[in-house]
Amino acid sequence: MKYFVMLVLMTSAASAAEFATCKGEFAFCGASPATPTGQSITVRTATGTAQFREAVAVCPIMKGTALADLNGGNMKGSCRAEKGHVWSLLFPYKDAPQAPTWASAPTNPHTFTTTEAYQMTNMFSFLCKKANVVNGVRLANCYGPINENLDGTPLALGALVFSGAPANVAFAVSAAVPR
Repeated sequence: MKYFVMLVLMTSAASAAEFATCKGEFAFCGASPATPTGQSITVRTATGTAQFREAVAVCPIMKGTALADLNGGNMKGSCRAEKGHVWSLLFPYKDAPQAPTWASAPTNPHTFTTTEAYQMTNMFSFLCKKANVVNGVRLANCYGPINENLDGTPLALGALVFSGAPANVAFAVSAAVPR
């Protein structure tokens, strides 16, 4: 429940958000680390778009109902994803398949302060490409911005963020804790 309350608080910070529940397949990146791609990604904001450094996270594809921001990330107002893709959405899992074996393990809800060594990535409401199956778990490659608030503004180093990814990874999938 604590995890779900934090998710709601973090997502409520998105200024032009249009929250909805989506049913079906979605990527759960809440317990994943990410890796910078060296590319940039376009993010929807309340006033248009913004560019950020891009990261990729490998995330398990889950089935069920999850929270989306239809105006956030790079969603286009609908839960429908392009063929061969899914959206990275939120659900408060206590256990989820995790790298490297993709066996189900407890998520690790925690906060940390971003630094040069430990930054955050936002995967909420971003498009993911379906990938291979490992140990019976279908995976997706999800692309999102590095150090971006849920409202599409830059997140400065020194920010407090909430994550379910393993502790002490360089680019944890996270969201800023509202001040």
